[in-house]
Amino acid sequence: MVRPIPGVRFSGPTQGPAGAALAGGIRKLGRQGRNRRHRGQPVHDLTGRVAAIDTTTTSQGRFAFTLFAALAEFERDLIVERTKAGLASARARGRKGGRPYTMTTAKLRTAMAAMGQPETHVGALCRELGVTRQTLYRHVGPKGELRPDGEKLLAVKGRAPACG
Repeated sequence: MVRPIPGVRFSGPTQGPAGAALAGGIRKLGRQGRNRRHRGQPVHDLTGRVAAIDTTTTSQGRFAFTLFAALAEFERDLIVERTKAGLASARARGRKGGRPYTMTTAKLRTAMAAMGQPETHVGALCRELGVTRQTLYRHVGPKGELRPDGEKLLAVKGRAPACG
């Protein structure tokens, strides 16, 4: 079983550099794949079907091609390592990545009070708070009771949940 690598897409022989070679020219091979197997596949597919690519028909050309492929794979591994180290460093400094929540504790408390009132129009409340109906109902029930995501939001902010 071949396990996909995050951030790497491999296109078949009719796309990418191989497709460009079929169309009459070779584009950059540097972004085709980040390992030797992916990088060499289009060239192997072209061998014998299209005019020979000079860099891969001789032993020196194959060596250079393999060397550049190994360097590209090494570069990708370095990027992955640096990214992981940067994320770990940020976590150690107390930073947390990701998109901020649209529902804040203040909005949650307002929503809980408003949803408890029978005359509340949910669409108007959502527009006022700047959240979607789905987000509102994920945090607060129809009668103003706190739901698990709402409890989690209050717990993350270090506050005890309000009555409900």
